Amino acid sequence: MSISKPSSPSRRDFIRNTLAIVPAASGLSVLALGGSSAEAAPDPAQNAYTPRYFKPAEWEFVQAAVDRLIPSDADGPGALELGVAEFIDRELESDYGHGGLWYMQGPFLPDNDATLGYQLRFNPRELYRNGIAAVDNWCNKQHGKPFAQLDTATRDAVLKQLESGEAKLDGMPAKTFFAQLLQNAKEGYFADPLYGGNKHMGSWKMIGFPGARADYIDWSEQPDKVYPLGPVSIKGERA
Repeated sequence: MSISKPSSPSRRDFIRNTLAIVPAASGLSVLALGGSSAEAAPDPAQNAYTPRYFKPAEWEFVQAAVDRLIPSDADGPGALELGVAEFIDRELESDYGHGGLWYMQGPFLPDNDATLGYQLRFNPRELYRNGIAAVDNWCNKQHGKPFAQLDTATRDAVLKQLESGEAKLDGMPAKTFFAQLLQNAKEGYFADPLYGGNKHMGSWKMIGFPGARADYIDWSEQPDKVYPLGPVSIKGERA
């Protein structure tokens, strides 16, 4: 199977890094994902979903953050259009969100090297709740506004500071929170629509991924040809 090649180097880099399962914070630059720099806040009308876990201010943060992590551009839709924020909210209401799949016993050593694995006492729900509050508190001190009210250029700068660890958050390492946010954003962007993200299989159509089709083995051995059929979801929906 051949994956169609996006024209933008930045979008192509994002797809390559994601499909190769690169660790979320291994040098992936926020601004390397491309997209418009228009200084407009995310339009809530783009996502009519009512969050079940996130409070209103937290929901604004998540939408604003994923909008800048995976913005729309000429090559394809962004995180807002594909419901990535909804995916994260729904994920936090699952067993995963409650830490059911994580080892949550001490000792908790947040200053240890990231290669030693997750070291915080928070399950994913708690990580988001405390992390968002910490980022907004830091933004209020630095810029006089919470994250979602900043212009897009400043939001990009803040995300870079979180990724590098330059931003100092109360109660947790900025890198850890950023890595979790970016990882979940990538999951929501490429997951089956069954889980709330990748609306209408938008990301699959963009990269030429066939989805849950039963048989496309013949095309996997034709690297120079683009798969001619649209993707199919787990539920059997066709793009």
